[in-house]
Amino acid sequence: MPLRSATYRARAEKAGERNKKYPVAEAVNLLKTMAEVKPAKSYKGARKRKGFDQTVELVMHLGIDPKQADQMIRGSVSLPKGIGASKRVIAFCPDEMAEEAKAAGAVEAGGDDLIKKVSDGWLDFDVAVAHPQVMGKVGKLGRVLGPQGKMPSPKSGTVTPDIATAVREYAAGKLEYRNDAGGNIHAVVGKLSFAAEDLKTNIEAFIDHIRKVKPTAAKGQYIRKVAISATMTPSVLIDLG
Repeated sequence: MPLRSATYRARAEKAGERNKKYPVAEAVNLLKTMAEVKPAKSYKGARKRKGFDQTVELVMHLGIDPKQADQMIRGSVSLPKGIGASKRVIAFCPDEMAEEAKAAGAVEAGGDDLIKKVSDGWLDFDVAVAHPQVMGKVGKLGRVLGPQGKMPSPKSGTVTPDIATAVREYAAGKLEYRNDAGGNIHAVVGKLSFAAEDLKTNIEAFIDHIRKVKPTAAKGQYIRKVAISATMTPSVLIDLG
């Protein structure tokens, strides 16, 4: 069993029953209650630890077979209350669209020059979007961007002819998601500083979205378990009713 800090254990005591499932609103309130337990000084003379706005993450365990291509889940979604963070976006597009993309919030935009810059190792961005016209050239960046999870893809919504809209949405925090090898999906749904109702709205919106993208090949129970946690708190299970 991993060694837990005194602060973590104190927060866990506020989490209620470990295996109990709670309605979304109650689960959010439990997270906020746990976060109210402040870190203590770990030794005499230690500096007081600074608090920070913890990220709230949702994890869904799905009844899919991740080894089957027709059951993989990947896409993007904008949450109604945002996620409390902006992203650095670049746009691979015809040069005549570069200024429009930059005006929409892209940190870099363009065609051949930007492709070469990334190919040479520049990766100081969070999301890359691409116009279909340049995907033939962008494809050679797969070995660079693929392992980083930054390769533009039609399935995730990052390959689109409407570059300006894509840049604005991703710069504002639009989420990309994909299932992992265990059939789980992880997503940031906000910050602990959000109002409880806003977190509830984001969580319910993401769960509803995943329900709607259920693969037709998936059989049996689709959503098996859902949990939320903050950066420094134990997780809380959600009752889907």
